[in-house]
Amino acid sequence: MRGVEYRGLTRIEGPVVITERNVRVGFNEMVAVYDRNDGRRLGRVVDMSRDWTAVQIFGSTSGLSSSDARVEFLGKPMELRVGPDLLGRVFNGLGEPIDGYGDIFSSHFLDVNGLPINPYARIYPRDFIQTGISAIDGMSTLIRGQKLPIFSGSGLPHNRLAAQIVRQAKILSSEMAEQFVVVFCAMGVKYDVARFFLEDFEKSGVLANVAVFLSLADAPSLERLVAPRCALTAAEYLAYDRNMHVLVVMTDMTNYCEALREISSIRGEIPSRKGYPGYLYSDLASLYERAGKIQGSSGSITQIPILTMPNDDISHPIPDLSGYITEGQIVLDRELYQRGIYPPVAGLPSLSRLMKDGIGEGMTREDHKDVASQLFAAYSKVRQLRNLASIIGEEEMSENDKRYLKFGGKFEQVFLSQGEYENRDIGQTLDLGWKVLSELPREDLVRINQEYINKYMKTAQESPKQ
Repeated sequence: MRGVEYRGLTRIEGPVVITERNVRVGFNEMVAVYDRNDGRRLGRVVDMSRDWTAVQIFGSTSGLSSSDARVEFLGKPMELRVGPDLLGRVFNGLGEPIDGYGDIFSSHFLDVNGLPINPYARIYPRDFIQTGISAIDGMSTLIRGQKLPIFSGSGLPHNRLAAQIVRQAKILSSEMAEQFVVVFCAMGVKYDVARFFLEDFEKSGVLANVAVFLSLADAPSLERLVAPRCALTAAEYLAYDRNMHVLVVMTDMTNYCEALREISSIRGEIPSRKGYPGYLYSDLASLYERAGKIQGSSGSITQIPILTMPNDDISHPIPDLSGYITEGQIVLDRELYQRGIYPPVAGLPSLSRLMKDGIGEGMTREDHKDVASQLFAAYSKVRQLRNLASIIGEEEMSENDKRYLKFGGKFEQVFLSQGEYENRDIGQTLDLGWKVLSELPREDLVRINQEYINKYMKTAQESPKQ
């Protein structure tokens, strides 16, 4: 059914058109704007007052005339067509298929803005996800239903790491050992980055279980804001209507926030920290909080947002606010990367706040918590000793301190470092943890139960040298 249509625009400001508000329109309502040749452009309501409405166009306003243009308020929010055929397809940032196979066969549409989840209906995440990456599984464990971002920097291998997680991630618990379906969303990325992911998904055989949403760098800013909402709507349908376990990878959230800042500036809003709008926190929360498990559905949504920290600054508003909303972070370290260590996951600033509830006996292994705690403590001391060694020289340090420095090198080269296509199970990861801890004096392993030391240390020492 067609909505109410009006002729003429008050003014045109870049991608935003202003029209008189003669009907009862709603925020985020879809709008069709027609030029003099009946060319149709879609947009959505981004602001309104008593007398006027601001509409942001998905694309260019070139060729629009303020006197000849016609505006039609469609009376509904933006919707995404969803169905079982979502998987294996490639869409643009507006949810339109771009793989040449036409629309998916379905008459089911969902509002891309989603619906708020009743907190009482949420189920606490507890199921361990094995990514096959020791730095994550061993020390910053990912849990089904968690949102765990990757904080990276320009030039660091976050894309390779994300692709590896997509290839290898599976749920391990007492009740299941299942693979994920994946919803992948790229915002403002270059074509070669999008091509890398598509080729990797195809080569590894997971493309049939992936729904891809691409908003490339040359797409309009508004499309970057819509793309993650379309992707998360698809994920919610697969998880809560089809009872699937969905892994959502979104890259790059920094591009999303830059688009939000650009549109905020166009709308004349008062800027906050570093020019970003004051509602950046709540806007990011509207995306991140669409992860989780809910009662009445056996499906789940696990989120891995990727963001590149400007100038590697973890206190920048984007990683800072993301850290408040999400349940931890995986931080990539430039120094480790420059030394040839992959994945260059920084041991100390990385953490998973839900890790404690998803590991241990019956989930991973009884010694997991103790080994992770001891690795954190020992590596923290290594970082302090390296700073001291840079001042006084390693030869002036005690024999015990030198053992810790040797442990630090082995921790990075044996435990953290692994091949891009090396898939380690949790048992291998913990055995490697024991192997590197064997470099330390036994009396220093104060965070580990003595029973576990007697049970696992000898096995680690007798295993082949790495």
